[in-house]
Amino acid sequence: MKHLILFLLIGVLGSAWLPAIPAHAAAHASFTSQQPVAQPLVPVTIAVHIPGYNGSATLVIFDGQQRFAGSFPLTIANGQGLVEVIPRGALGSHWAALFTADGQMVANGPIYRLDAETTLHSGVAAYDQLYPTVRRFMAADRLSYILDGQLVTGYRSPDSPLLWLRDHYYQNRAFRYFETDLRSLPEAFARIQAADGSLPDFLARLEWEIPAFRTPVEADVEFLFVQLIFETWQVTGDTAWMLRMLPAAQRAIDYTMRDPLRWEPTLGLVKRPFTIDTWDFEYGPPMFNPNTGELGPRHWIDEQTKWGIFHGDNTGLAAALNALALMEEAAGQSNLAAVRRTITADLMTRLNALSWNGRFYTHHVKLIPYNVPGVDEAEQLSLSNAIALNRGVLSETQGRAIVAEYLRRLNDPQRIAFAEWYSIDPPFPSGTFGMNGRLGERPGEYVNGGIMPLVGGELARGAFRYGYESYGFNILQRYIDLIERTGATYLWYYPTGGIAPVHEFLPTDGWGASAMLGAMIEGAAGIEDSAIGFQNVTISPRWSADPIHDIRDVYAVARYAASDAYTAYRWHITPPTANRPGQLVLTATGSGEMFRLRLLLPPSMTPQTVTLNGTTLPLQIEQIGFSRYLILDVKGPIITVNVTLTL
Repeated sequence: MKHLILFLLIGVLGSAWLPAIPAHAAAHASFTSQQPVAQPLVPVTIAVHIPGYNGSATLVIFDGQQRFAGSFPLTIANGQGLVEVIPRGALGSHWAALFTADGQMVANGPIYRLDAETTLHSGVAAYDQLYPTVRRFMAADRLSYILDGQLVTGYRSPDSPLLWLRDHYYQNRAFRYFETDLRSLPEAFARIQAADGSLPDFLARLEWEIPAFRTPVEADVEFLFVQLIFETWQVTGDTAWMLRMLPAAQRAIDYTMRDPLRWEPTLGLVKRPFTIDTWDFEYGPPMFNPNTGELGPRHWIDEQTKWGIFHGDNTGLAAALNALALMEEAAGQSNLAAVRRTITADLMTRLNALSWNGRFYTHHVKLIPYNVPGVDEAEQLSLSNAIALNRGVLSETQGRAIVAEYLRRLNDPQRIAFAEWYSIDPPFPSGTFGMNGRLGERPGEYVNGGIMPLVGGELARGAFRYGYESYGFNILQRYIDLIERTGATYLWYYPTGGIAPVHEFLPTDGWGASAMLGAMIEGAAGIEDSAIGFQNVTISPRWSADPIHDIRDVYAVARYAASDAYTAYRWHITPPTANRPGQLVLTATGSGEMFRLRLLLPPSMTPQTVTLNGTTLPLQIEQIGFSRYLILDVKGPIITVNVTLTL
């Protein structure tokens, strides 16, 4: 380590650096941080002491990965000096060396420990409090218990005191920033994976005598398992763990694409019984539970089951195949990874030909046509359209079309619902899905037309992604207003704003809250992990698009609690006037190596010049809809971009 650092110092200071170190200076010179624990990009004052010395000096700092993290000049008078440094780079103990004007190193050693926590300071209190609010909600959803002699930790459904794989997976949009036990739940599911690769919906609760169970009509469990393994790897950076889990992920995908209950070979797509979107009860009258004899929803497959193609199962499988390919490449299985990507492209081509109607995905394409009275199925917009926006499998044209359709329904003068976050719209008539009186049987209830924050959060994140940035901010503000109304968040609301029966649903819905927080961090703040552990990160600050707040200065940090992976930036804009140019400044750092910067340009402003760490670069503009982004691909951890703007 010392040899590497000395080599780097030669590069930083050049030939003026001399190897001889004066004994008296080495013995008595020192530097001390006034903050032993520093935060990224938050200035820290360092007190420097070189007895008997007057003149200039330089403090050179290296990060926890031994990367150069900054050189800071100062003046020493009567042996004393102060210098303000900007902490950057990897977390952990940072090391510094102090040099006098003649190039002599007079002190070296640890200077401070860099730490980080997910943080947002935008000057808008409602935005800045969303992360702590969601974290507080989700503390009530965290569930841990011993299963087969091992502690399992996960995030429960708001309508069931069990650990469902799907509810846990979708909540990881938020808990990745504060939860450290990410491995135990996917490991628990892997332990009970069937020989054919299939998985249950939820884990057993033995103290309640509830076994693990798969609702037979579900077709999405396996691809969610694969995505959960991938995203756990992404957050923890634990490649050895991922490689141990990879065979289970491969078996799960093989099951989906081979089992006759899940795969339609004539179309080359995932099939399922006619359920409402991804939910677990199917079309038709109530049926008797074959295990208990109780009359209830149609969770089981029988001779009355009606089959079809649901778009969400297939966009989800496509996303999981892409994730699996990345894991297989890391395992040295590049040929298999290439096959996965080919299958993904073919699958999306077939799905688009069958289900894409030009505005959104048709809810359910029947394998054998039949009529569902009382609803225009061609106009039914179901919730997995919003989820598809963030699965990385849509074209820009498709993504913009889906967002535009939700926006059109928001602005529909005939709209009665308080928000356009429909589980499905229009809903099915009462009794279409027989529930024996349970919620969801009537239109406007539960997944049959209820309003769901989980849809709003996915929609907002997609709006930011596809050039509808102001709409994304609008959704976030309305969700914040909804929370402030009751101090709670629910899985679903009646279209007129009423709350579902409180005895059936937690007032701390983690699914919707996670989706909204994902929209804030990945959408508004624009910090998006493009690989594993923020090693390759995209930063797209979109604050200038807020239609209500005039945001000028932002400090944002995204940190994975289960690892030292993080990204931080400061963003500032000074709008131009008729008499002077304006400036857009981004200072960024993080644990990663590569950064793609996408700086949203206000519509009335024109970029004239751009510099990166003082070096002028050519302008590269990306257009998404009416939105313009200035694009730079740079290496970290020291990044300062300055854009000159004119009217």
